[in-house]
Amino acid sequence: MKKRIIIFASGSGTNTENIIKYFKQSNVGEVVLVLSNKKNAKVLEKAKKHNIKSLYFNKENLFSEDGILKTLQETKPDLIVLAGFLWKFPELILKEYPNKVINIHPALLPKYGGKGMYGNYVHEAIIANKEPETGITIHYVNANYDEGAIIFQEKTPLSDNETPKTVAEKVHTLEYKHFPKVIEQVLIGEETN
Repeated sequence: MKKRIIIFASGSGTNTENIIKYFKQSNVGEVVLVLSNKKNAKVLEKAKKHNIKSLYFNKENLFSEDGILKTLQETKPDLIVLAGFLWKFPELILKEYPNKVINIHPALLPKYGGKGMYGNYVHEAIIANKEPETGITIHYVNANYDEGAIIFQEKTPLSDNETPKTVAEKVHTLEYKHFPKVIEQVLIGEETN
């Protein structure tokens, strides 16, 4: 039986769609639900396009015992994946699903993590500090932003003339290549680094 993946996302859903497509070809897992805190997020449309149930929720639903937690309990996920989800994840869900919530961050943690460090803010900080490389970090989620145990990192070199857009493109390439595979390995219990 395939393991059940639930994805939380806030934006366009490019990573989510990539994960959905990957697991349509996998016998390990399948995406069964996509959840978003933005009513008009493109990720909801992408889920529907692939015939995957999707739901919008607000902050009250996320932090309530009979809101999203109840939905999760009914859906019985084997893994919860944060793919561009920008809110701090609630402890009541983390307690219910210990070591079953993972996130992808567009930098090499522990640098450039924490509240407010997402998307172009991360890329701008990396350029401002003249970093020679950047990358992605896939990690377990805990009660603090970007502080959970690291599962996987991959690097990409940077040149002197990078822009936030070119850095984002390099990071997205790494995300698309590695995120679905790492999710699959976590599902089968093989962590890589």
